[in-house]
Amino acid sequence: MVGTGCHSCIQKKIAEDTVKVLQSYLTYQAVRIIIDQLGETNPGKGIWLRQYASGNRVQDGEQFLQELMAEHKELVLRIMTVREHLAESVLDLLPAMVRSSIVQSNLEHRRQLLERLTQAQPEASPSESASAELDSNESSDR
Repeated sequence: MVGTGCHSCIQKKIAEDTVKVLQSYLTYQAVRIIIDQLGETNPGKGIWLRQYASGNRVQDGEQFLQELMAEHKELVLRIMTVREHLAESVLDLLPAMVRSSIVQSNLEHRRQLLERLTQAQPEASPSESASAELDSNESSDR
């Protein structure tokens, strides 16, 4: 169960955080696509963008675009266009894919947990261990 606050408020916060993560991830993917395209059409600019992206945190897509705007406005426009195209082509598929992936993952984790629980041997208490050791020693002395 998640927190004790307003349930719809918690869901809204999770949704907003998820949007930010997805937006940044799509920005990152757009940058990768453009670097690959530039590698074929304008290698110098592709190298520049690769170096810029490695030195500036693409993890926050909006901050990355703000900072890049001061350097290369046309690249910002290109990244935004590719990011929007990615969003249009991918986001409709996500709800069902995420649900399915989580169900599959949970089933696998439950299976592994059940296997571990059924394979676990109860540990003997110290007195049982000592008794078993004495019995073993007595039988080997004979």
